[in-house]
Amino acid sequence: MGTQETHSTDPEPTTPAGREALAAILARPSRTLVALDFDGTLAPIVENPQDARAHPDAVPALAALAPKVAAVAVITGRPAEVAVRHGGFAGVDGLAHLAVLGHYGAERWDARTGTLNAPAPHPGVAAARAELPGILTAAGDRPGVWVEEKGGRAVAVHTRRADDPQAAFDALRAPLTDLATRHGLIVEPGRLVLELRPPGMDKGVALLDHVRETGARSVLYAGDDLGDLPAFAAVEKLRSDGVPGLLVCSGSTEVGALAERADLVVDGPAGVVRLLRELAAQLG
Repeated sequence: MGTQETHSTDPEPTTPAGREALAAILARPSRTLVALDFDGTLAPIVENPQDARAHPDAVPALAALAPKVAAVAVITGRPAEVAVRHGGFAGVDGLAHLAVLGHYGAERWDARTGTLNAPAPHPGVAAARAELPGILTAAGDRPGVWVEEKGGRAVAVHTRRADDPQAAFDALRAPLTDLATRHGLIVEPGRLVLELRPPGMDKGVALLDHVRETGARSVLYAGDDLGDLPAFAAVEKLRSDGVPGLLVCSGSTEVGALAERADLVVDGPAGVVRLLRELAAQLG
């Protein structure tokens, strides 16, 4: 391991809790879980989510860090198989400790075995999807708004391509919430996207479950969006239970709430990759 007294991440955490967590991670990496969101954190946000790919240096950085920590997890609202494909995580030396928890933890792909485990889809998703065209029409003609299918387990309405993306987002939030409620779903708002999905699973639940499974005694979580707030809350709960946690925001002007609660704000996916590389280097 490198000489910790003379090396530090750049930038460093700005909070006492963050500095304590970083010290714990460096002191006991074999008891550390590194967990990260995918879109906006490991992969730059793009207009069409199907075009999203991990930052070109993300997999090498993860492969350098993963053997030195207890586990690495990617926790995403995407189907696990899609995140694996778009991330390029399969068959990579050094990533045997990686798990991809898709659909907020409802699905799981393990790098060691290459297996995917997933429950049956919630019937409310298909019912809500069938009603969506009428809901969108009733909310007004908004060119550029489009619907993303998520493997039958969720459906997302994107407004980023609309003439006024924020106005379209605001106008659709209430009718989509009503639609979700009728079918036993919830609405997860994100960066100019409203996702309808089953309740009971979020990134916080998935993160806490993985901490228990791995026996981690320190945690790093990095995210960029409102959907990452439950994971931030989970890390804060872990802290209250004596498990140090470092909260990293993959910086964006679109989501200030996350940056306000983070211990460390980095410059998007490139900054996340830099942080991962620096941690791997410090751990020798």
